[in-house]
Amino acid sequence: EVQVVESGGGSVTSGGSMRLSCVASGYTKPPYSMAWFRQTPGNDREGIAALDSNGSIEYADFVKGRFTLSKDSSKNTLYLQMNNLNPEDTAMYYCAAVVTYGRSGDLLRARFAYWGQGTQVTVSL
Repeated sequence: EVQVVESGGGSVTSGGSMRLSCVASGYTKPPYSMAWFRQTPGNDREGIAALDSNGSIEYADFVKGRFTLSKDSSKNTLYLQMNNLNPEDTAMYYCAAVVTYGRSGDLLRARFAYWGQGTQVTVSL
């Protein structure tokens, strides 16, 4: 059984930093792509950053220069380092693994097979 588990959310004041972690386990056909998405009530989920199975990374324009995606393969953990956070970054953040439909270079619009339960990030003024 494939499991995706996020951690690291919480509350921070504007301008602060936070690091989210995502551990994916149980998938027997690596390598695979992983990504972070976020969603606020009443809005569609939006892609933030994705790590392709070929090692390339994609970022949404609204996080470029502020967020950094990385992976510790020894721990099978994907990290999202978020700096200079602002209240507009407040959302539920989700980690996803294994693309079912999509293409390299456009993973932020891809469909993923496995999703975590989400971790809340709240940024206050």
